[in-house]
Parts: sequence; C-alpha cells; structure tokens
Amino acid sequence: MTELPESRFGGVVDHVAVRCEDLRRDVGEYERIGFKLETLYEDWAMMRDARGFGLALLPPGSKHPPHLGMRVESREELEEYARREGRPVREHRDRTVSFYTKGVGGQTVEVIYYPPDYGEKKQPEV
Repeated sequence: MTELPESRFGGVVDHVAVRCEDLRRDVGEYERIGFKLETLYEDWAMMRDARGFGLALLPPGSKHPPHLGMRVESREELEEYARREGRPVREHRDRTVSFYTKGVGGQTVEVIYYPPDYGEKKQPEV
C-alpha cells in the first residue's frame, strides 16, 4: 500500500449532499441546468455535472445527512482513514463503500470509495 499522509483523511471533493423538498421536481430542475441523473432512490438522488462533480439530493425523511463527500482511490485507503477516525466502514446499496465523520466546524464529511465495477449495472429508479 502507498504511504498515506498523516492527515486525518484525504481524497478529492466528489460531491455535496443537500436537502431538497421535492426530489423528482428538483432532479428535473438540475437536469435543466446540465446535471445528469446517476442514481435515484426514494430517499436520495445522485446527479453529476459534465466534469463529474456530484450533487446528492436529500428529500424529507432521507436517512442521509447533508455532507461533503471526499473520494479516495482505493479500499485500503478508505479503511486506513476509517481506522484513524475510529469509524465503521459501510457498503451501500449502490455498491459504494464509505464512512461518515465530523469535519471542520462539526460539519459531516463522507469519505467514499467507488469500486472498479461501480456504474456497470444501472441502479433501479423509483
């Protein structure tokens, strides 16, 4: 494994997750300004702009908190950062793997890994 910096965690900004009032309406509005729908479930949607930046939409009742998503390049890197933070790693229904922790000012940060086969199978729409 490559030597990791001594920082708490690393990665690059992958997405931000924001609350919305009407998931389907807001998906349509973001599509109108150039985002493409990547994943849609009843409790969240992931959209991407032309450069790959993600916007997660969280409707009322979503179990996901508003957060900043930081992407890492390997499962090993994710596991090491989770160990440093004392946080459990979880596999998600969209096949990503991540952990949540506190960031600057108490804001929530998700450190996320996308496995090589992510996106090969289209996620079910609801």
